[in-house]
Amino acid sequence: MISKNQIKQIQSLHQKKFRDQNNLFLVEGIKTVTELIDTAPDLISEVFGTDAFINNVSEKLLRCNIKWHVVSDYELEQISSLSSPNKVLAVCNYIKPPKINLDFGKNFSLYLDDIRDPGNFGTIVRLADWYGVSAIFCSSTSCDLYNPKVIQATMGAFLRVSVIYESLQDVIEKHNAKLVYGAVLSGKNIYKEKLENGLIVIGNEANGITENNMRYITHPLTIPSHKENGSESLNAAMACGIITSEFFRQLTQ
Repeated sequence: MISKNQIKQIQSLHQKKFRDQNNLFLVEGIKTVTELIDTAPDLISEVFGTDAFINNVSEKLLRCNIKWHVVSDYELEQISSLSSPNKVLAVCNYIKPPKINLDFGKNFSLYLDDIRDPGNFGTIVRLADWYGVSAIFCSSTSCDLYNPKVIQATMGAFLRVSVIYESLQDVIEKHNAKLVYGAVLSGKNIYKEKLENGLIVIGNEANGITENNMRYITHPLTIPSHKENGSESLNAAMACGIITSEFFRQLTQ
């Protein structure tokens, strides 16, 4: 059973201002919540799950001293941000800001410049995890990591990839990034360039890299298209996947 006050408090976490006020965010779904319990139980404040889910993990919850509540499917629908809730919702504490000291002479990473779509943002975090990128950077105008749609799209990758919000200038200066690649339509063919470790800037879905940040780009790159294509550009997450894959291919051979 869940109280009306609990329902109201959890529903408020669908909005950024209340997440920031309480330093709490939501994680939903059997796979991701189970991974949380197994690998990062200290992040969890409370778990709200159906009887079947709680029965499967009750020993782990007890061992990790995690507070839980058994809820009905209807109650889960009331607190969920999903149209089809998947058995469990966890209220989690914000992740402590990581201390990042990235050597761009030995690593490549991503800078998300005004990426607004939660699905794109979360997918890019998941891509970073796939290719072993342990930290990515974002402009303050990019999507909130703790947006429920972002968390859902990461498929648990938010547990392994640190997301840092800083200006591009600060990232370059703090980490001495000498090579700054930019995904632009008028850049050099990525498949004909010898790529080196550095920072890769991915711009806004509609407008590309902001004018202010374009001045920091030392190596503009583009993904070549078929000469008879009718599309103006690629989806930001799709473009990021292609670019990250090529960096990974060249730098891990």
